[in-house]
Amino acid sequence: MEVKDYMSTNLITVEPNTTVMKALDLMKEHDVHRLPVVEGDKLVGLLTAELVAQNSPSMATSLSVHELNYLLNKTTAKDIMLKQVITVKPTAVLEEAASIMRQQGIGVLPVLESRGNLVGIITDKDIMDAFIDISGYNTPGSRLFIEINEDKPGPLEEISNVLRDHNVNVDTISVYHREGKVQVVLHVDSENPDEVADFIAQRGYRILSSMKK
Repeated sequence: MEVKDYMSTNLITVEPNTTVMKALDLMKEHDVHRLPVVEGDKLVGLLTAELVAQNSPSMATSLSVHELNYLLNKTTAKDIMLKQVITVKPTAVLEEAASIMRQQGIGVLPVLESRGNLVGIITDKDIMDAFIDISGYNTPGSRLFIEINEDKPGPLEEISNVLRDHNVNVDTISVYHREGKVQVVLHVDSENPDEVADFIAQRGYRILSSMKK
């Protein structure tokens, strides 16, 4: 799956001269915490609720509400926005976007196409939605957790053939390498996980657990 499959394209953006007060109103209205700052279709920065908070007077200030509002209306996006923005291409795989977010400690990546135009934005929530879809969590059926031997050739093919012989379809498959062992998670269309587990166990595979979704 690629970033373009899960990114948001209905973007709420601001321009460099947009006041912080206006930006905060947009964040509240659309229930977002980050706003790309653009000039035309070009990304020039990123404004976040955190940046606004960092650049606002503290609660202990002696300024009046009128004075605080004046400051927010005087300060613009370009005054406090993040200028060195980490981005990603729409054709990047989701794993790349997730890795960048994890390594950089960020929760959003503007998406730029080859000409540098802003075409979308992908957030950590989008990545989580993608993981849920890819895992088949919301699809009816059963899940089986199987331990396989790395030294045994063709285990996935053998398991697939066993299921095919019993008219069981595999919806999704995930493979995890942990502590020198390989675990396979299968999501199948059967409503009887114990029966499917027996089919696989009879071929010598260790069933860690099975459950109906």
